[in-house]
Amino acid sequence: MSVSVGSTAPAFKLPARPGHVVDVGADLGHRKVVILFFPLAFSPVCHTEMCTFRDDWKRWGSLGCTVYGISVDSPFVTAKFKEELGLPFEVLSDFNKDVSRTYGALYEDLMGLKGVGKRAAFVVDAKGKVVYAHVNAEAGQQVDFDAIRKAVESC
Repeated sequence: MSVSVGSTAPAFKLPARPGHVVDVGADLGHRKVVILFFPLAFSPVCHTEMCTFRDDWKRWGSLGCTVYGISVDSPFVTAKFKEELGLPFEVLSDFNKDVSRTYGALYEDLMGLKGVGKRAAFVVDAKGKVVYAHVNAEAGQQVDFDAIRKAVESC
């Protein structure tokens, strides 16, 4: 299954750190939401991508959207990644890979590693409809920051 433009964004809950679960579904249908799947915390491309959002946070904040980063790393890793990078948005653990699979953002095999998240971005409008969906074919390719921003601005 995968999520596409025009579909209703599936609601979900994921841990941000051990003992702290975030209900993303509570925002869907009420706020603009950006969901960023990334393969693995602390890898060079993922580090750069998350820092790009962090460094332009004032602009993202002015768009009135909530941003969530999601990887298949454990909640211990996602919490440390968020802390060390000083990220102003939640970084969630999809350790069981259910959400990544639902959104079509999961490699069954990436360079011999099973079940690694794909780099993908989804923008959901305040009505809960997906207005932008892009799953990168290559793990090392960054998301299109401008396209994501334009999608948020348009909804």
